[in-house]
Parts: sequence; C-alpha cells; structure tokens
Amino acid sequence: MSGQSLLVPGEITPVRTVPGNIRRPEYVGKPAPTPYTGPEVQDSDTVERMRVAGRIAAQAMEEAAKHIAPGVTTDELDRVAHDFMVDHGAYPSTLGYRGFPKSLCTSLNEVICHGIPDSTVLRDGDIVNLDVTAYINGVHGDNNATYLCGDVDEESRLLVERTRESLNRAIKAVRPGRQINVIGRVIESYAKRFGYGVVRDFTGHGINSSFHSGLIIPHYDSPHATTVMQPGMTFTIEPMLTLGTHAYDLWEDGWTVVTKDRKRTAQFEHTLVVTETGAEILTLP
Repeated sequence: MSGQSLLVPGEITPVRTVPGNIRRPEYVGKPAPTPYTGPEVQDSDTVERMRVAGRIAAQAMEEAAKHIAPGVTTDELDRVAHDFMVDHGAYPSTLGYRGFPKSLCTSLNEVICHGIPDSTVLRDGDIVNLDVTAYINGVHGDNNATYLCGDVDEESRLLVERTRESLNRAIKAVRPGRQINVIGRVIESYAKRFGYGVVRDFTGHGINSSFHSGLIIPHYDSPHATTVMQPGMTFTIEPMLTLGTHAYDLWEDGWTVVTKDRKRTAQFEHTLVVTETGAEILTLP
C-alpha cells in the first residue's frame, strides 16, 4: 500500500454563491430537511426530470475529474463542479445540506465519505472520490466515482477497480419483485473474495424530490432490508469498500468519515430507477 502520510484538515474557503434565479432545495438555510412523506415509486415525469438532473451531475463530476492532478487543491475541484452545475441551471445539492459548506464531497485515501473540499493539495499516488449531486426542476441526481491521481500503487488501483465492479454487479442484481437486500448480498460476497471491508453505517438511499427519502440501501446482506423493489422506484447504490476494517472515526468537522485503521477506501455510486426488467442508470453523462 502507498506510504502517503495521513490526511489532516485544510482551510475552507468562503461559501460559493448561486445565482438567485436557480431554484434551491427546501432545506437550504435550514438545519435539516423536511422529512419526505411521498412515494418511493415515481411517475414518468419525475423520472424524466431525474434523468436531466442525473446527467448534469455526471457531467459536472467528469469535468471536475479532468482537473485531478498532483498539486491541485480539492477546493479547485469544488469550484469546477460548482461552476458547471450553476452554468447548467442546477443547484449543487450538497451546498447547505445540513450545513455542508461545499458543492461536492472530495474523499481522499482513508476518507470513506463526506470529505469537505479545502486547501488540501492532491499528491501523486492519491485516490480521490468525487461525490456530486445536482438539483434541477425539483429533483436530485446523485453520483460518485473514485479516481487515480498520478502513479497509484497496485493495491489501491485494484481496490478502485473492484469497487467499481461491485457497483456494476449490484446494478445487474436489481429486479422488480426482489428484496433490497439482494443488492448488499451481491456487493458483500464479491468484496469478501478479496478480503475487503464493506462499510455498513453509510448506505445508498431513496432519492427523488428528496435528497434522501428515507429508503435505505445497505451494501451488505442485511436481514432488515426486505423492501421489495418495484418498477419506478428510484434510489442510489454506492458501495464503500476498504482495505481493512469497516469501522470508522469522524473528524471534528462533523462530516469527514475516515477508516478507523486509516487504510484506504474507495466508492462508486449511481442513481437508478427500477424498470420492468431491471434497472436504468439515471446518472449517465
């Protein structure tokens, strides 16, 4: 594994502005979102709007990823994604969500999720997760991926490749009539082949007009995830695999989640809609 030193918090720049003509999610300026009480199955109009939001989120992530290189700050990646979403009429969903101060999450190396973009400088050999969500026309589209920065060691590179594959396998397991826990069963069984940890306390989620609807998508075989998938259900799958334990610590910022043993971790995510025969990915560029 890479001999990189562990991460420490950097300096956070001022909150970026969003033009007043761009519609905000209802939670902006509030301590928490209003609990979602609507259906998990969405109508065709909502799904079509989610395709638009998902496409913008995927394109913004791609644009930010083009700038991943040694010497670039995570704050610069935030600027690129923020500007792209705003230029396309979308609001960055994370900005102001429960007080989160930035327009995407940047999670490096031992950071499992929710890393805050700041003055941290990318180093040769880092692995970098970008988590981007766009809100437009009243709905969200949420995706993330882990990228290689420069010359990455083999163990980390394989972790990234296999985490992407675990998501692909999980998407193929989606079928109407199956229980949600088939998703985690597929991910966990694949991860165990390589001795990887599977993060349990951070999950996929229902998504629609709500950023997090309350539907939970575990990435391990949970006996409690017995909800049956139906055509029109929209949710994310976002496995987080680790080179060691799935246990974690939380930084003092209240957001940044790091592996307890500080070993590396990778994540990939798509927003999906269940179809009559499987799943359609809504976060395609």
